[in-house]
Order: sequence, then structure tokens, then C-alpha cells
Amino acid sequence: MSPPAHGITVPLNAPLAEHPRLIRELRTAGYTDIWSAEVDGLDGFTPLTVAALADPEVRLGTAIVSPYTRGPATLAMTAAALAEVAPGRFRLGVGAGSAPIVESWNGASFDRPYQRVRDTVRFLRAAFAGEKVTEKYETFAVRGFRLSRPPQSPPPILVAALRPGMLRLAGREADGAILNWLSAEDVKRVVPYVHEGGPDKEIVARIFVLPIEDRDTARAIGRRMITSYLTVPVYADFHRWLGRGEELAPMWAAWAEGDRKRALELVPDAVVDDLIVHGSPAKCRAGIARYVEAGVTVPVLAVVDPRPNADPIEAALALAPTAG
Repeated sequence: MSPPAHGITVPLNAPLAEHPRLIRELRTAGYTDIWSAEVDGLDGFTPLTVAALADPEVRLGTAIVSPYTRGPATLAMTAAALAEVAPGRFRLGVGAGSAPIVESWNGASFDRPYQRVRDTVRFLRAAFAGEKVTEKYETFAVRGFRLSRPPQSPPPILVAALRPGMLRLAGREADGAILNWLSAEDVKRVVPYVHEGGPDKEIVARIFVLPIEDRDTARAIGRRMITSYLTVPVYADFHRWLGRGEELAPMWAAWAEGDRKRALELVPDAVVDDLIVHGSPAKCRAGIARYVEAGVTVPVLAVVDPRPNADPIEAALALAPTAG
């Protein structure tokens, strides 16, 4: 029987050339999965290629790459290459991303995200099957593209989803969903939408973890993280839907007025405690377990270690399955 999934986010806070050694240490500690985060550091595929070559059994996933920042054929070819390096071990997570990433950093238009993700999933299914694709989708068109090296093990496709429409799409047309910025209790609300497409759908969740016993320090860091993310419209709308509109309204108002200091002060402690796992390693492991109990099949830790010059995986090792 395979061990329970236990993932970690890359890139780690170390040069990529050091990742093979670090990944082998993480694998020895019980981590089964390596999932990338493509925002403003390294791309979503290269760290996974390094991980695939470092360990012949580690499972891999992108969480996420956006269909706005790569053309359909380029995305298919890049995913096929990684699937060839790690046959049967790679899952392709796609998601719309957000307006700052798509428009401000990549010069594309963040238009009709639901339709763009849906169309991309449909195109990828056909491309991975080796079909010659000539299709006018709602958000793009492809004429005469065929992968000359389609993957022998087509990677499962997961969709990053927040609200009901995308969650249902993840269950209906993809192989599961990737969740982000939600509490363990929130998981119970969102998972049923994915499972409308079938009870076997994979549920991946990135979980922010601060293994810090100083509660005030953990909450101060958490507030900075929350104001960085939850002021982005897609995440603000997500948390209004989850029922945090009243709690977060003062923070959003201060942010909109340009008062960043006041916005930080207005993030309620309860919201930090809901969305970010913090405390001793034992307490953090218990918090992670609650996500699994709520329906997450692959918990993926995004470990935040604020100590300057800290060992890049010391905190992750303290949270590993073998540490308990």
C-alpha cells in the first residue's frame, strides 16, 4: 500500500542546484509529493524536473501554471516533456491565476477565466491523446497541432478552483481540484462541488504553515501574507462567498484607501488562525491532519520560516510524517 500523500512546495529557499540533495532528505522524512508554485520566483516546471531526476519515485505536480502565460501548444509540449521524465508520477495543475500575474506581469488580458481554463483542459485532453487538434474554442483557436511525442502516461489534469463554477469544472472535466487560501473547515464546503463529478476526484490543498510557537510573531507574519493575497479580487470574492466578508471588510476598505499599515492592523486574529497553521510542530501536524479529515487527499505544505539564514528544510523536516 502506498504511504499517505504528504507534499511540500518548491522552489525551496535554496539555489536550485542544491534541490536534489534537499529533496532526497525530504523524501527520507516521508514527503511523497513535490508541488511547484509559479508566481514571481522560478517557473512551475524546472524545479519539478530537478526533483524528478533527484528521486525516481517522488510524485510531482504544478500548482499552478496558467493558460494565459503559455500558448496552448507550448503548455502541452512542456507538460509532455515532464510526463516523459517522470511517467505516471506527474499531475498537471492549471488555473487562471489572477489579474496582477496575467495582466501586470505578462501583458495578457485576464478575460473569461472560467472559459479559458475549460477550453485549455479540453485541448490538453486531446493533445495528450495524440490527436491532431483543429478546433475553434470559445477563448482561442488551434489549427493542425499534434504532439509528435504524446506522453505514454498522460498526466492527470487538475484545476485550481475557488468558487462553485470552477469547482464543478474541476470535478466534471478534470481529474480533481487544487485549493488554496482556505481553512480546514472551508474544505468541507468546497469539496462537495468537486465530488459532483465523482467521488474519486483528487483534492490537493496548499496549506500555509508557520511552525512558530510565538503566537504574536506568527500572527504578524500571517497578516502580511493575508493582505498580500486576499486583497486580490479573485481571493476577496472567494472569501466573501465563504462568509468572511464582514470580518475582512475593514481591512479591504483600508487597503483600497492606500493605508497599508491600517489594513494590516485590521486583519482579525481569528482569520489568521483559520487560514494559516501555526504553533509548535506537533500543533501544526494536528492542524494539517484536520485538512485531510475534511477531504483533502494531498496536503501540500508551504512552509514559512522567518529565521534569517535558516536551514532551507529544517522546518519542513520538523513537520514531516516521520517527525511525529
